Amino acid sequence: QVQLVQSGGGLVQAGGSLSLSCAPSGTIFSIDGAGWYYQAPGKQREWIVGISRGGTTNYADSVKGRFTISRDNAKNTVYLQMNSLKPEDSGVYYCNAGVKFTASGPINIYWGQGTQVTVSS
Repeated sequence: QVQLVQSGGGLVQAGGSLSLSCAPSGTIFSIDGAGWYYQAPGKQREWIVGISRGGTTNYADSVKGRFTISRDNAKNTVYLQMNSLKPEDSGVYYCNAGVKFTASGPINIYWGQGTQVTVSS
């Protein structure tokens, strides 16, 4: 089965930036809607940002003005640019996307493996 593979993350100082990417591991037709979720240690996973096929975006208040979601449909890749990072942003970030394997086929939902982001003070 196809998987969503995430890249990026790591350790950064408060106020710094990181970028994440998410792309299917195999051949697909297209990505429909996509988004990113955040999970703090010991907490439930929560939605933070989404993007439609056409590029319309929505942001949770916690990241609005600091994080930017984007996509490159030619590369079937979704990105998350994280600026002005705070220690409370530390945790695991997961990508989520609806994937089509054919033009007329269904949209299947997939999750990335998650990537650790640590922001030091």
